[in-house]
Amino acid sequence: MPRAIILTIVVFAAIIIFSVFIIPKKKKNNIAVVNDTKSLKSNKVSVANKSLSYADRLLATKKYYPFTRWHTNFTEYGMEQYTEENCSAARHIFNTLIANLITLGENGKEIEKVSFFETAVTELNNLNSNADGLIETGEREDLCELIDHITLAADLKPDDYADGEGLADLWREW
Repeated sequence: MPRAIILTIVVFAAIIIFSVFIIPKKKKNNIAVVNDTKSLKSNKVSVANKSLSYADRLLATKKYYPFTRWHTNFTEYGMEQYTEENCSAARHIFNTLIANLITLGENGKEIEKVSFFETAVTELNNLNSNADGLIETGEREDLCELIDHITLAADLKPDDYADGEGLADLWREW
């Protein structure tokens, strides 16, 4: 009888050790959880899947594009600023940003990556001034969050820029 009790204790100890120490380490190798300032404010956590290639991580940020939703506001609520043309122009700015970051590569210099973000934000400033009211409060939040996701995918940290507000806040006028 004592052997059965000892064996049971050993099995339970092994299960506990395995579940507490070994399983979490495996998960940490596959997924890195990154909390950025804006995501924390909205109680969201951004997950950058480190098993994806640099290019695939950047391309995956397109799932955060708000432009289809914006255009839906045009058709459903008559919000004239969200025409297909304006939404396509905004989408093009981000497609170009992502393409430039991919071309530069994962090991590109930080200053070059940041310059691509500056160009994108400057183009958004111009688009906003030409399409009066395109970027209002909700859209600003959408764009800042999108830029933060792209920043993380480009292996940069949003908290390192504009006193923790992210790259967009260095140049945005909206």
